[in-house]
Amino acid sequence: MAKVLKATVHDIGGLNVKRVLPHQEKRMVGPFIFFDQMGPNTFPAGQGINVKPHPHIGLSTLTYLFDGSILHRDSLGNNLEIHPGDVNWMTAGSGIVHSERECFEVRANPHSVSGLQCWIALPEAMAELAPSFTHVKKQQLPHSTHEGVMMRLVAGDAYGLSSPIKTYSPMFYIDVIASKGSVVEVPDQQQETAIFPIYGSVIINGETFTANEFILLEQGDTEITLAEDSRFVMLGGDKFEQVPFIHWNFVSFSKERITQAKDDWKNRRFPTIPGDDKEFISI
Repeated sequence: MAKVLKATVHDIGGLNVKRVLPHQEKRMVGPFIFFDQMGPNTFPAGQGINVKPHPHIGLSTLTYLFDGSILHRDSLGNNLEIHPGDVNWMTAGSGIVHSERECFEVRANPHSVSGLQCWIALPEAMAELAPSFTHVKKQQLPHSTHEGVMMRLVAGDAYGLSSPIKTYSPMFYIDVIASKGSVVEVPDQQQETAIFPIYGSVIINGETFTANEFILLEQGDTEITLAEDSRFVMLGGDKFEQVPFIHWNFVSFSKERITQAKDDWKNRRFPTIPGDDKEFISI
């Protein structure tokens, strides 16, 4: 029977976030080891998002917005804005540093932001990949429209579609808008699956779930029925038989590797971000 995992509230660089994963009841869903709902936040002119440079290892980050924009910079030299429907996919691997701020024009005016950020754990054999970054425009992502259901496949593989983003284990991340009464089948009953309604409500095995609830599906939860016009994100993938360790911004199957990463960050051995190297987040 499907169940709701409750979120905890955090402030990250001026941005209010509700964090679900990792959760004491379920640390991962497929390869997803971290799930943050960002906002919705509204800022007056002169204020906004200010997540200073910080490091990652052993994971990929997936940033996906519903409203507003975020300026991404990283130690590979990438410097660009993400807008609603686009995807930022950053693979930290052996180590990367990035910041999340706003461009001058956004900060100069009242603005808002809303979206999701996930961390996807790398398999142990791929944990030390060279870092990389991919930005994919919404027009490049696979779409499907059928019988009142519109889908955008953001990452991974599902329903015979494949995202252009390179992933490192079997997974899916899908944005769905569907009309009342529509039925959406779970893409793969053998994979772990969760859904997160953005607005509206859904019915799973006779139970109704509403917006901003992180719903973990169980065996037998094969269909999602729309109780009203709704939008939800569906995510999951193959279960990780071994759950990696997570500490601060680091994910690894080795505690020693995390200790090394902490020491590297404290002693400034990580690379810096071109044009954004005056500040950093302390561990």
